[in-house]
Amino acid sequence: MAVIPLKLSQSFTEFFEAEKSSGLVLIFCTVTSLLIANSVLGPDYVDFWHIQLAGLSIEHWVNDALMAVFFLFVGLELERELYNGELSNFKNALLPIFAAIGGIAVPASIHFAFNGGTPMQPGAGIPMATDIAFALGVLAILGSRIPASLKVFLTALAVMDDLGAIIVIALFYTAQLSPGYLLGALAVLGVLVLFNCVWRVMALWPYLLGGALMWFLMLKSGIHATLAGVLLAFAIPYSAKTDDEASPSHRLEHFLYKPVAFGILPIFALANTGIVIGAGWQQELLSPGSAGIIAGLVVGKPLGITLVTLLAVAVGLCRLPADLDWRHILGAGLLGGIGFTMSIFIANLAFAGSPEVINAAKIAILVASLSAGVLGFLWLRAVCPAREGETTGR
Repeated sequence: MAVIPLKLSQSFTEFFEAEKSSGLVLIFCTVTSLLIANSVLGPDYVDFWHIQLAGLSIEHWVNDALMAVFFLFVGLELERELYNGELSNFKNALLPIFAAIGGIAVPASIHFAFNGGTPMQPGAGIPMATDIAFALGVLAILGSRIPASLKVFLTALAVMDDLGAIIVIALFYTAQLSPGYLLGALAVLGVLVLFNCVWRVMALWPYLLGGALMWFLMLKSGIHATLAGVLLAFAIPYSAKTDDEASPSHRLEHFLYKPVAFGILPIFALANTGIVIGAGWQQELLSPGSAGIIAGLVVGKPLGITLVTLLAVAVGLCRLPADLDWRHILGAGLLGGIGFTMSIFIANLAFAGSPEVINAAKIAILVASLSAGVLGFLWLRAVCPAREGETTGR
């Protein structure tokens, strides 16, 4: 029986192309940051990110404020997937949901096995996440040989991974809680929900102003302020019609594509990958903390994603798309080991106040993400033959 090709929506196609280009920009910014940090300009470069502005360092403004916009974008992506993407059909959604569960639980368990009961234990959240831009960038390099269903599956998996990381951040990486500020943030969220569900306010500016206030209150509450971005995304009105340009959520997501892909994430990379690579860094990779991160991402991700989805399909909870087989799922699992943005973000939270530990964790994240990307590329290139008369690039 012939396989009917999956038709990708305009929103997904635009999103995929933006992530493809964003991955290339992130690679450039990461390499640039590493080169500067390890040159004669290194001390000045590192000191620049610690300059204080309005009570916060530039690095904190990037990680707490700009990344809140990134999380708003992630929330809008998730909302789109839930309404009319791969996650809108519950049966279709189960496959990437189970994949995400395996891709979160197994890497965290591997890291815990290396570091349980030690000062490195808080890093168990680091290998949980998948960097959408880099993962989809690898698929884009492989071009037309990649089935459309695999692009959708990996995107849905990465979005669910991000949701899992957001929940982990809220539960386990919260500083001292201030109930008053938290209640204030939730009250603002409640008003925004009323704007949407009761009064049907379709203008964007009331939601953006409310979101800025919610961010400030969340920052003061002790819960990481970036979570305000995700909450705001689900308060903004959304139309279930595919590619509905009148939908405020669709308009905002479309507007944020380029600022996030080519502004916020590159700045985040510049601010967080200025890693000074000192003597003995190779030995540091063998320490329990670094080994837990590398094993979690490179081994735990493909193992967890493949085994849990295999089990879910075997017991009849979900099924593979017609144009995919288990070789494709393993390839997606390997690419899931590209943690980068979210992994670095969680490392900053897990070891706040310990710059040397953060530096070692970032080196491990870079090594693991590069290894996972190369392995995923080589595997998928081997199992997905190029179509006759078509090139592998785009």
